[in-house]
Amino acid sequence: MTDRNQALFERAKTLIPGGVNSPVRAFKAVGGTPRFVQRAQGAHFWDANGQKYIDYIGSWGPMILGHGHPAVLEAVQKAALDGFSFGAPTEREVELAEAIVELVPSIDMVRLVSSGTEAGMSAIRLARGATGRKKIIKFEGCYHGHADALLVKAGSGLATFGNPTSAGVPPEVVQHTIVLEYNNIEQLEAAFKEHGAEVACLMIEPIAGNMNFVRASVPFMTRCRELCTQHGALLAFDEVMTGFRVALGGAQSVYAKLIPGFEPDMTVMGKVIGGGMPLAAFGAKRAVMEQLAPLGAVYQAGTLSGNPVATACGLATLKEIRKPGFFEALSATTQSLVSGLTGAAAAEGVTLCGDSEGGMFGIFLFAELPQNYAKVMTTDGPTFNKLFHGLLDRGVYIAPALYEAGFVSAAHTAQDIADTVAAAREVFKTL
Repeated sequence: MTDRNQALFERAKTLIPGGVNSPVRAFKAVGGTPRFVQRAQGAHFWDANGQKYIDYIGSWGPMILGHGHPAVLEAVQKAALDGFSFGAPTEREVELAEAIVELVPSIDMVRLVSSGTEAGMSAIRLARGATGRKKIIKFEGCYHGHADALLVKAGSGLATFGNPTSAGVPPEVVQHTIVLEYNNIEQLEAAFKEHGAEVACLMIEPIAGNMNFVRASVPFMTRCRELCTQHGALLAFDEVMTGFRVALGGAQSVYAKLIPGFEPDMTVMGKVIGGGMPLAAFGAKRAVMEQLAPLGAVYQAGTLSGNPVATACGLATLKEIRKPGFFEALSATTQSLVSGLTGAAAAEGVTLCGDSEGGMFGIFLFAELPQNYAKVMTTDGPTFNKLFHGLLDRGVYIAPALYEAGFVSAAHTAQDIADTVAAAREVFKTL
């Protein structure tokens, strides 16, 4: 049979750098030919050869309901008939903002944008404008989009290709970016001791998804909050990946249960709030958000911001995930996957550990869960590549890079999980 994936890839490489429009899709880290998706439904997709796969990427997180959910499709189709884009306000923008503010107590006001990168970049600008300070703190392995000031030890695709930063980013652009080790309280305290009065914000993925799945420890997160408060810096949560994915209130609601009175000052969101459409947002308390134009001096704009079709998709998605028992069921499915994989590995003498929260998970070829980017970087890459291709050959699609978290949807069934675990056990036998 002619491999249409290979044919499409060769065709794409003559027109698109690397043949892909986002680097990790190229399979460069794991080798082989990317799968060109033809269609998707529920927890599955079919490639250009007609091969069916159980999908644990879900468009890198947005497809929390699975592909082609009937209520979401209906909302999108209806919205599309009314018009694709107007460059003027719509009621659905207000409705989506109301839903976000209701579900995330730390947010009083929100600004809709079109991508997570745009949201992160705008949040940094707003933090600097609101505080009158220049420096920002970020952590190794945390990816906040490809804005220049944030492409420093950013994990994800950059980790895959071994680059600590990106070419084309002048040193003077990142001179105000302080990069610390994730979960390292000593470094955190030292940074604030030296630069506290100059720090506009500390931006962090509370559960990092771009060095696989790594949680910020409760003592570390507690100290982040304390030091930001003490020094007048804004604590910015990047919940592009975790927002409405790990819990209805995002990762911040998980930490609020563990740290009395906890909440961030700013939140960056994306993925799930768009339901698969290009949509993201950033929000904060009223006093901070009112620094944005047209009310304040911090400029931010976007032609397609609050797109009427994207907001319809997002609203329909949020309506479904708010139903009673949704996250309990999703969490149970995700936990069954992780426990099944670790159990199958143990049965075959393969070292593997895993963790999950809500519909997000990670597995590592370690005996214990890693706590930072440096440890994740010591993963046995060749063994992971064998695991990836072994699963792919058996119809299971996980991230084509060991630095990426995985995602389970409400559409994944017990049979999907059982089939995945069975496939993994066959691969573990070969490792």
